[in-house]
This record gives sequence, structure tokens and C-alpha cells, in this order.
Amino acid sequence: MAEQKPTAPLNGAYYGPPIPPYATPRRRRHSCCSGLLSSLLKLIVTIVIVLGIAALVIWIIFRPNKIKVYVEDATLTQFNLTNSNNNMLLYNLSLNVSVRNPNKKIGIYYDYIESVAIYDDSRFGFQILPTFYQGHKNTSMLSPVFASQNILLGDAPATYAREKTEGFYNIEVKFYTSVRLKAGIFKTHHIKPKFDCNVRLPAPSASSLKTTPFQRIKCDVDY
Repeated sequence: MAEQKPTAPLNGAYYGPPIPPYATPRRRRHSCCSGLLSSLLKLIVTIVIVLGIAALVIWIIFRPNKIKVYVEDATLTQFNLTNSNNNMLLYNLSLNVSVRNPNKKIGIYYDYIESVAIYDDSRFGFQILPTFYQGHKNTSMLSPVFASQNILLGDAPATYAREKTEGFYNIEVKFYTSVRLKAGIFKTHHIKPKFDCNVRLPAPSASSLKTTPFQRIKCDVDY
């Protein structure tokens, strides 16, 4: 019987079972970024919660009370329309305003104080007042002085004529402030309370007559 020689592969080709294609591994950039954002978001939420709890604890411990503001005295020595057609006003107004901090454990930094005088919805006076620090259970005085020789009053001649006849002028004085509260080592961010004071003052022409003493006036405080 003749010996059979092994057959060589044809042209070096492979004729076995098919080989599955090589799978390229996917990159996980999406997964990494989303994980980082999730961690960052959790950190921010945690910080906000901690700060909120700290603020609540401080408020419970110190319990801040509202600032109390009063007009102690006001003087109007000049308030005249020089020309009814142009509504030009000559005025001189001064006030002494007390600001009371009733809190036992909270001090107040007054970083900005702006005073504005208004007559019949028209602003006629403006003054920036000095800043200061007010300790707890303390009263400070604000003393704005509004004076001018020539300012446009606005559409108020009818009101002016009526109140001049009555012998009293109704004037509104507003204070716009920017303050920070201090409790121990903690200080708050700026808050902006507003004081609104309405005074009824005798006309300067009648100031020489005997009048009743100025009555202390409480101002509205709005946060």
C-alpha cells in the first residue's frame, strides 16, 4: 500500500471556523465627567445646607430685633417758592433722628447712609451721611441738613399754596442704608433697611409765633 503524503495548505489560507472581529474598548469620558459633576453638586449642596443650619443656629441664639428710628427734632427755617411758574424752591431743613439698636448681642455696621427729602412726591434734598459702627443696646443720632438756594420742585404749587395757607408743610424724609450685622466673630453680608419719616412742620413765616413743642415721630423701618 502506497504511503500518503500530508497535503499542504493552499496558498497559506485558513479554512477553520470564523474568528470574531476584535472589539475596540469604549472610552469612558462621559462616565468620568458625569461622576465629577455629581460629586461637585453634592459638595455644593452640603455647603449650602451647613451654612443654612449655621445661620439658623445664630439667629436662634441671638434673635435680632428690628432697628427703632425716631425723629427727635426738626426745624424748617426756609421753604419758599421764588417763582410759581418755574417752581423754584428755596429751603433749609434740619433734623435730628435717633437710631436705636435694641439687640443685646448684635452690633451694626452702617456702611452707607443716604438721606433724601421729599415734598409732594418731588425730591428736593439729598445728603450722604457719615458711616459708623453701632454697639448693642446703643442709640446713635443722624443729623441731616438740607439747604439750597435754587432747585426745581416739580408739579407742587397747588399743594404748596394750600399748605402755606394752613401754616404747615408735610415733608417726607427717607434714609437708604447698607448695613452688616455682627454677632461675636460672625458678620453678615450687606442688608439694606430703609427708614421712612413723615414730619409736619410749621411754615417759617409762622415759626416766630408761639407753637407747641415738636412731638417725637416714629419712622417706618423696612427691610
